Amino acid sequence: MYPPELVAPMKEDLTSVGFEQLTSASEVDATLNNNDGTVLVVVNSVCGCAAANARPAAKMAVQNDKKPGTLATVFAGVDAEATEQARKFMLPYPPSSPSMALFKDGKLVHFIERHHIEGRPAEMIAENLTAAFNEYC
Repeated sequence: MYPPELVAPMKEDLTSVGFEQLTSASEVDATLNNNDGTVLVVVNSVCGCAAANARPAAKMAVQNDKKPGTLATVFAGVDAEATEQARKFMLPYPPSSPSMALFKDGKLVHFIERHHIEGRPAEMIAENLTAAFNEYC
């Protein structure tokens, strides 16, 4: 576990633009068991690719005209219960942080794994997300 004061700015990076921080399994269930509409879940992380690529990409993508009705995030290595529960919804993909999952009507329809984030510019990741938003939202 990381100290709360260390991760607070990393959480705020997403919550300041409308992402809801999910910290428990029950919050994840309440968000992802809703079978109506679209939900984007960002698995946040302290790693450099989360800071340089994933969070900036997510923030760029949600500026798109079409975007998910619900924006949520869990923090790997911090909110373990919530992250573990969210990853159950992301199967068959293996645990990956950072990562991004788009759900429509309760079904996983698009997933970006760490290896699609690491080493890629935030703009390229944002384009991937906005294409998914345009298709599913």
